[in-house]
Amino acid sequence: MQIFSYQPPSIPWLDIRYLDRDIIVINKPSGLLSNPGIAEYTHDCALTRLQQRFKDCILVHRLDCATSGIMVFARNKKAESSLKTQFQDRRTEKTYIAEVDGILEQQSGVIELSIAADKLNPPKQIVNELGKSAITHFKVLQQKSSSTLVELKPVTGRTHQLRVHMLALGHPILGDDFYGNEQVINAAKRLQLHAQSLSFTHPYSGKAMHFNSVPPF
Repeated sequence: MQIFSYQPPSIPWLDIRYLDRDIIVINKPSGLLSNPGIAEYTHDCALTRLQQRFKDCILVHRLDCATSGIMVFARNKKAESSLKTQFQDRRTEKTYIAEVDGILEQQSGVIELSIAADKLNPPKQIVNELGKSAITHFKVLQQKSSSTLVELKPVTGRTHQLRVHMLALGHPILGDDFYGNEQVINAAKRLQLHAQSLSFTHPYSGKAMHFNSVPPF
């Protein structure tokens, strides 16, 4: 099992992008957990930081610790139920930006590879036909000398889905210390994966909501 070193960033402590009586939207930095784990040292996370200011804050979905970008939290049970149902029913729209190793020959496409837990190496995931269905749309945005900037739109929300799918294509995400080799890990100071945008329906007003965050890499 991989040893997890956790040193969450403190600046900015919170990057709140939207706030009302029902929801809170933040831009989560890379290196900050979405919610606390079992270990005491994981208490500092996006959820507990928000709960220090807004005691009613409720977790709705997660981003990997190393992934940065847009997250939405609920502030009451009705909002929690509405948002979780939207995620479960795939009525939200998520767009990620990633910089991956190598040059993608195919400019766009769909990855349909089922994913399951790697029981020998938790918490890693692996492509497994007996796993849960996982679908990702991808599009090349920019080709560099030895890497490619891609737009990723997951239809499903499996653990480590984008990281495992890009690895399966032979193009792991730069800075990925879970799935990359030494060269990939050392190619960037952080995982080059960012949740650029999130769209959903406001749980109270029914209004279409859209939030965007420019990738920091």
